[in-house]
Amino acid sequence: MTILSIAKFLFFFFLCGVFYAYFGYSMILYALLKFKNLFFKNNASQNNILDDNTLPHVTFLVAAFNEARWIEEKIENSLALDYPKDKIHFYFVTDGSDDDTPNLVKKAQNIYGTSRDTREGERGYHIELFHQPERKGKIAAVERIMPFVKSPIVIFTDANTDINPQAVRNIVRHYQDPKVGGVAGEKRVQMSDVASGAGEGFYWKYESTLKKWDSELYSVVGAAGELFSIRTDLHRPVETDTLIEDFVTTLRIAQDGYRVMYEPDAYAVEAHSANVEEELKRKVRISAGGLQAVWRLRALLNPFRYGILSFQYISHRVLRWTVAPIGLPIIFLTNIYLAKHLGGFYTYIMVCQIIFYAAALLGWLFDRYQMKVKLFYIPYYFCMMNFSVYLGFKRLMKGQQSVVWDKAKRADE
Repeated sequence: MTILSIAKFLFFFFLCGVFYAYFGYSMILYALLKFKNLFFKNNASQNNILDDNTLPHVTFLVAAFNEARWIEEKIENSLALDYPKDKIHFYFVTDGSDDDTPNLVKKAQNIYGTSRDTREGERGYHIELFHQPERKGKIAAVERIMPFVKSPIVIFTDANTDINPQAVRNIVRHYQDPKVGGVAGEKRVQMSDVASGAGEGFYWKYESTLKKWDSELYSVVGAAGELFSIRTDLHRPVETDTLIEDFVTTLRIAQDGYRVMYEPDAYAVEAHSANVEEELKRKVRISAGGLQAVWRLRALLNPFRYGILSFQYISHRVLRWTVAPIGLPIIFLTNIYLAKHLGGFYTYIMVCQIIFYAAALLGWLFDRYQMKVKLFYIPYYFCMMNFSVYLGFKRLMKGQQSVVWDKAKRADE
């Protein structure tokens, strides 16, 4: 085999792999759904609206570390949820917080809690504070209080997000189907004219569409921690060093034979990262967690055992954390060689790549000098996202990525 033939093979292999990871899978997914809808009826049970008498008890669990800036707003947002107050229990776990976060939760207990009778004679809200001085990370904090959860459904959310009032009702209706083991809400990032906001916002809009289609085909492959829920009795502890526990938790439920549904009408809204440096910090730890998850969930790579779930998992997740970041530099380097020796088609593709990476470079420059040109922010964000996988892999191999994360600053902090 000649060098030229090897270069051709690598070029087309990785070009197809990157295209499939970001665009091809969505096209196939869309076609499969059209075919499915032609020959199979949708399960209508998820659209049934439950009345207040038949709504299940739920636990609304908020993990908060040093969130004094947000916690009062989060409490007010939580208590405004359209759900019977006698059927929803609010658990706030503030382990390790050394600011005013625990005190503000206690204050809310005194104002809104069950110990207080309202003027109408109704009892207050079920609000519980769980706090210990030592910080061991979000996983340890959540696992510590899961034995106290007695409701059949538990909903997890972050302290710095706002939830829409109908979110809980829209989540629990899916559990009428006994095959549903979890429900993922939608993450919405506020759009803006800065690179981090434009890129992150566009990315999550695309991701939300894919999750919706994944759910319609079979199951969501991993939920975002901003808002998701599971059947309490399906919870099983994850390894204490797990970096993206929400992803691993929901995929293991799917691995056990249950579906994880997607509910776009249950959404969590948060500000975009303060800048690209903060977004890169967030992406690096997610990339490290994604690579860790690929290894720990390697059984899911067997389509003969897990069928369509494996197809979705590999197509939507694994390729983006493996083939795509490896493939981009290989495509570029082999393209240079092929354009030099063969010209024609390869020269055209080389020009397209140069234009794309030049646009990404301009996006970096414009962001650096605070020049707002959205057109260049998307290629810049794409390159940053793939570069973060290399940094995440380095951290993972050196054991430098702790489960105790430093939060990325958001735009409104």
